[in-house]
Amino acid sequence: MSASTHQENMVKISGRTFLMGSDSHYKEEAPAHPETVGTFWIDALEVTNRQYAEFVNETGYITVAERPLDPRDYPNALPGALVPGALVFHKTSGPVDLRDFKNWWRYVPGAHWRAPDGPESSIKGREHHPVVHVAYEDAEAYATWAGKRLPTEAEWEFAARGDLEGAEFCWGDELEPNGRFMANYWQGEFPYQNLNRDGYEHTAPVGSFPPNGYNLHDMAGNVWEWTSTWYAPANRPRGDACCSGISHKESMIESYDPVQPHIRIPRKVLKGGSFLCALNFCRRYRPAARSPQMIDTGMNNIGFRCVKDAQ
Repeated sequence: MSASTHQENMVKISGRTFLMGSDSHYKEEAPAHPETVGTFWIDALEVTNRQYAEFVNETGYITVAERPLDPRDYPNALPGALVPGALVFHKTSGPVDLRDFKNWWRYVPGAHWRAPDGPESSIKGREHHPVVHVAYEDAEAYATWAGKRLPTEAEWEFAARGDLEGAEFCWGDELEPNGRFMANYWQGEFPYQNLNRDGYEHTAPVGSFPPNGYNLHDMAGNVWEWTSTWYAPANRPRGDACCSGISHKESMIESYDPVQPHIRIPRKVLKGGSFLCALNFCRRYRPAARSPQMIDTGMNNIGFRCVKDAQ
């Protein structure tokens, strides 16, 4: 199928200056500040397994999670540990230390976008769920094939707000207006008690929840989404690389994780939260929320959508 097929089902967003970030939540979202974006087109839905399969079938692309690992990149790895795979969420049997993500994330050999839970799983029946286990270059490769690109953090947040200036959520300031679920997120005590009141234990088919004011679905919850913006711990005004006074290389280096100085892998900004975001752990199903992600790593709660420049 031609990539031109994926030019459809996009929404045109007229650019302007808006209030980006939040001073009321996590520190990396501050300071709230005016940011200006141009006019652009954005996918109304997250990229699905069916769409990604079309891309792979046409191009023969192999994702990062499916490729052999180079021992030179992992000098301290145990023999036999360097096998292709990905991180998969596993619900715990009870309360755990929420400061240690290793309590609920496991590296599963053989996990990738076509086997999201491990080698015995498949995407059969999940064709309309968002594709997951895509590293940054996997998302970028699809976007290029489709004649699009990945959104900047500012574009993504502006679109997610749905013309509601400063609102806490994509749909307003109440999480569940009139008791209605507006997004796919975790209900209960993370990571062991999922009450599943929204009807979905893991990902949901794209478009399962109401759209925001710009008619965009799943801008909160379901899966985190890649942006093209290098992560910085403060959500300061950045603008385009050519105008911000910070070079591309400087921004990339700044994105390294200071907690793990021995790991020199740059990080991009993820937006939107996922089905794993919970009140007791990760209230990041909001437009202002942001999270860093190493560009070589996909997980089963990370996907993406694409944008195009307006002509």
